[in-house]
Amino acid sequence: MTPTQSTHHTATDTLRIAIFGASGQVGQRLVAESTRRGHRVTAIARRIPDEGTHPEGVKTLSRDVLSAEDLPQIAADHDIVIAALRPPNGKEPVMVDQTAAVVEAALASGTRFIIVGGAAPLRFPDAPEHSVFTKPGFLPESVVPIATASQHQHDWLKSRLGALGTLLCPPPMLVAGERTERYRIGEGTLVVDDAGDSGISIEDFAVALLDEAEHPTHTGRVFTVAY
Repeated sequence: MTPTQSTHHTATDTLRIAIFGASGQVGQRLVAESTRRGHRVTAIARRIPDEGTHPEGVKTLSRDVLSAEDLPQIAADHDIVIAALRPPNGKEPVMVDQTAAVVEAALASGTRFIIVGGAAPLRFPDAPEHSVFTKPGFLPESVVPIATASQHQHDWLKSRLGALGTLLCPPPMLVAGERTERYRIGEGTLVVDDAGDSGISIEDFAVALLDEAEHPTHTGRVFTVAY
């Protein structure tokens, strides 16, 4: 695979971006990356964040996607909807319902959407019969609940991506780090380095997602990124 160097739109290509799950680790980086590129961002979370959580000029909304009635209008007011929703420990099964609420709102309004998934459905390049979710002994017991939810999310979403949606699955190792603007792309298969590891910083994961938002090349498909 050839490494990708990020290229993004100029200020004349400003997008109106709604980001659900904006207070999480991934969501905060997505808000920061979007504003860094000059886009108009609405950061949406269950609670209004503390002052200073997001860059100046970001609009914030408090919504529970499982009960909010105005999600279709929110989607209609934006050029693209991004969802980086992760349920709390013990409530992992609601991930599909959370995803469905956002996706159905986007579809109802004809708005593009990108969903942040999990690594569970990604397959191993040296053992394609196994995914992160199905390979025996690969997942620690502590992450099986969220991996199960991520697999169910993928299974529900894949046939609904159509002409508007994209599912971006992070690699197994997604941690805070540096923003290098470099990454490699895979489709359904883990992107691994020479040591067989698959990882990326949350900062570069946000870069890759915003590159896709600005220059859509995986509409209707599932893809992943890693170093």
